[in-house]
Amino acid sequence: MASVFDGVEMPEGLNPEILEHLMYPHNYGKLDDANGIGIAMDEKTGEYVILYLDIKNDTIDDIRFATNGCQDTVVVGSIFTDMVKEQKISYAQKAVEKVYEKLGSTMSEKQQVCADMVFTSLMAALKNYENLQNGKKEEAHILKMKQSCETPEEQQDEQ
Repeated sequence: MASVFDGVEMPEGLNPEILEHLMYPHNYGKLDDANGIGIAMDEKTGEYVILYLDIKNDTIDDIRFATNGCQDTVVVGSIFTDMVKEQKISYAQKAVEKVYEKLGSTMSEKQQVCADMVFTSLMAALKNYENLQNGKKEEAHILKMKQSCETPEEQQDEQ
């Protein structure tokens, strides 16, 4: 797929694919016919990721996400949803490692937590799907994050 940044000279260290996902996030928004909805919540900051799945025959037919998180969360959500759309559920569960490989080892601790929020929302959406298949009434499944997106600098500012 061609990028809007093809042919544009990028400053050193700036990845055109990452920039495109930041400026034009893919699969962003609500999915009205979702049969799996998961929410990952950072209670300390109030940030969240909502992931919507439309699963048919063990395949993620469609996927969308929404967040009030930072740009890192948006980028990871966009990349990840592109990777797992129209893939088997088992592939989506393994794709987490592939996203980490794609983003490289240069992610800060905060970026790592942002990525974990996206992946946790997938686990929550899959649990919601399973619960609904087993007859449990549940609008969405919510998982609370163990780590916070809040950086040490932000914590000191509050004191």
